[in-house]
Amino acid sequence: MAHNTPSQDLTIVDSLVQLSFLIQAVLLRIGTAHDVSIIQIRLLGVLRDREPGMMELAKFLNLDKSSVTGLVDRAERRGLVQRTTTPEDGRAIRVSVTANGRELIAEVTAEIEGEIHTLVAGLSDDERKQMTAIASRIFAAQ
Repeated sequence: MAHNTPSQDLTIVDSLVQLSFLIQAVLLRIGTAHDVSIIQIRLLGVLRDREPGMMELAKFLNLDKSSVTGLVDRAERRGLVQRTTTPEDGRAIRVSVTANGRELIAEVTAEIEGEIHTLVAGLSDDERKQMTAIASRIFAAQ
C-alpha cells in the first residue's frame, strides 16, 4: 500500500486498513507498556462487564477453545482473571476478572480512550457521531 498524504483521498479499503493499523499500533503500544498482548486486552475487555463460560469466551474472541484455555491460564497466573463454577452446574466454568484485573482494565482503558480521543480530535461532533454509527453498523452486520 502506498503512503498517502492527507490531501489524497483513500479508497474504502485503504482507509479502513490504515485505520486498523493505526488502532492496532495504539493497542500494541499501550499493551506493551503494561506487559499485555492485544489478545489479552481483548480478553479483559470482554470480561469487563460479563462472566462468560469458556465456549462463550471463545466465540467472543473468535478463537478455538484450546487457545482460550491457554489465554485464560496465562491471565490467571498473572492474577488478572479467575475461573469459578456456577451454583447451577458445578462442572460449568465461568471466567471473571479479579481486583488486579479490574485495576489493569481501568488503566489500559483510560490510556486507549485518551489516545483514540486524540486521534479523532480534528473531527467535529457530527463526524464523530457518524463514524460511531457507521462502525457500529459494520460491526453489527458481522
